[in-house]
Amino acid sequence: MAPRALRWTSSGHRTSPPPSPTRSMPPPPVRQRTRCRSSAHPAARGSSCSTGRGPRSERTSPQKSPRPRRLPSTSPPSLCPGQKWLPATAPGMPSRPRLSSTPDVTPPRLVVVGLGPGGPDLTNDLTRTALAATPHRFLRTSQHPSAVVAGDATSFDDLYERSDSFDDVYKAIAARLVAEAHDHGHVVYAVPGSPLVLERSVRLVLDDTTVDVELLPAMSFLDVAYARLRIDPVEAGLRLVDGHTFAVSAAGQTGPLLVAHTHANWVLSDIKLAFEDEVPTSAILLHHLGLPDEQILEVPWADIDRAVEADHLTSLFVPELTAPVGAALMRFHQLARTLREQCPWDREQTHRSLVKYLIEETYETVDAIEALDEDDPGTDEDLIEELGDLLYQIEFHATIAEQQGRFTMADVAQGVHDKLVRRHPHVFGDVRADDTETVLANWDAIKRAEKGRTSVFDGVPRSLPALSYAAKVQSKASGVGFDWPDVEGALPKIAEELDEVQQARRDGTADDVREELGDLLFAVVNVARHLKVDAESALRAATQKFRTRFEGVERLATARSIDLRATGDDEASRAEHLTALDALWDEVKRTPPLP
Repeated sequence: MAPRALRWTSSGHRTSPPPSPTRSMPPPPVRQRTRCRSSAHPAARGSSCSTGRGPRSERTSPQKSPRPRRLPSTSPPSLCPGQKWLPATAPGMPSRPRLSSTPDVTPPRLVVVGLGPGGPDLTNDLTRTALAATPHRFLRTSQHPSAVVAGDATSFDDLYERSDSFDDVYKAIAARLVAEAHDHGHVVYAVPGSPLVLERSVRLVLDDTTVDVELLPAMSFLDVAYARLRIDPVEAGLRLVDGHTFAVSAAGQTGPLLVAHTHANWVLSDIKLAFEDEVPTSAILLHHLGLPDEQILEVPWADIDRAVEADHLTSLFVPELTAPVGAALMRFHQLARTLREQCPWDREQTHRSLVKYLIEETYETVDAIEALDEDDPGTDEDLIEELGDLLYQIEFHATIAEQQGRFTMADVAQGVHDKLVRRHPHVFGDVRADDTETVLANWDAIKRAEKGRTSVFDGVPRSLPALSYAAKVQSKASGVGFDWPDVEGALPKIAEELDEVQQARRDGTADDVREELGDLLFAVVNVARHLKVDAESALRAATQKFRTRFEGVERLATARSIDLRATGDDEASRAEHLTALDALWDEVKRTPPLP
């Protein structure tokens, strides 16, 4: 990964070079599986119901000032014979010229118009004229007050009822529109509000280079909201966020926020519950703006999901937040940076010097998990503490990398998010997986393709604990059919390997004994795997059981003034000592364990 320019000032704040004078288009949103849970289609002003990862800001070397990039020219480029210049027609269109290599052939035309944010009186003449120019008219949804302007246009309401996710809806709409444009040569697509505000289906047709897409400007719900709230969004620093992803989209923000896609009361409930402790005082519900039953209600935060019957013409304005969304994580991140700057020990650490602490905290977390008691919530406290210590190790590594300008905690989170989406096609895609075995097989296949791996053992860490390493290697071999069909085939190998240990002990060298003992342990792990028992956990539990019982022996010995270390100087004394310990051991075994 190429280093990104990123540094801290003496006060601990990150600085980066000034942005390029040219604004870059954001990439298409990352797919979000959000089911259509309401028959009233969400945010009929424009509802993508998917979130996008914003463009990662350009970072150049902090030692050099960034060179301004040349703004894209709006004049036609030099064309080859037979090519025609097809300019972008509106903001958001591809910045590169679109060329038609076929002379005198007009590409299919798709005109996208906006119906405005409210009733027909807010629909402009451009939209009306475009709708009247062709009989091939389509509506994203008829569930909008201005839908009557489109006359007998075909709506896509049925897709909302038949699809599993909004992302599927908008992909299907885009595919249908492109096909209709090719069939008829000229079609019009009408969307609520403005074509360029929260319209995922429009973004998808813009990506298709086989049709000439024209966007006509229209009023969006934002214009009416700003007027009713009497705010200048730029001066106020307003942030527009998606109600379906509020906890993520609003992370770190303190307001003001305008929340769209609040088309149902369950969405408002999720927003309300994004805060645990320091909740906002109040918020303003914007309901049916521009319609006769318009409502602008300032309500206590606890009532935002009860004050109105939310629908596709509802949005939420949050003037300010008492604390940022995700405030605890933000404070934690800032603490890690402060310690890295101001604590001498923290400043000296490197990725490698922290490895031993990462391993230590991992094992302590395992101990806390194994000590959990489902009937005793008090045991959760140890796990909370150990998970926090482990999380700090991860944050520490990310903080070191951030200070070096290499990557940030956000990159770590985004990376694992994207990986999990890719490796769960049965959740976020069209792959079917009805059992765990299929899920794991798909996971391994995707992982091999991503990493370009050829061996079944590629990616298995050699530094795993030995029992876990053995089980992992056996599982990988089993995945390609190299395995006993069941445990009955694996069990005799234990006796076979035990005989070989005995033979090596009698006739072999120390290295022979070591090798045969390893084979014996490997055979035991194989039996455990066939029985679906984790050998590492089983051995850990057995070791803990032995430790607990022997601690009982120690307590009894202390109570009876028996010196455990007085083993004796001769064989008879040692035998007598062992007999005494065996008696204590048997007594402990008969004693019920302490609660």
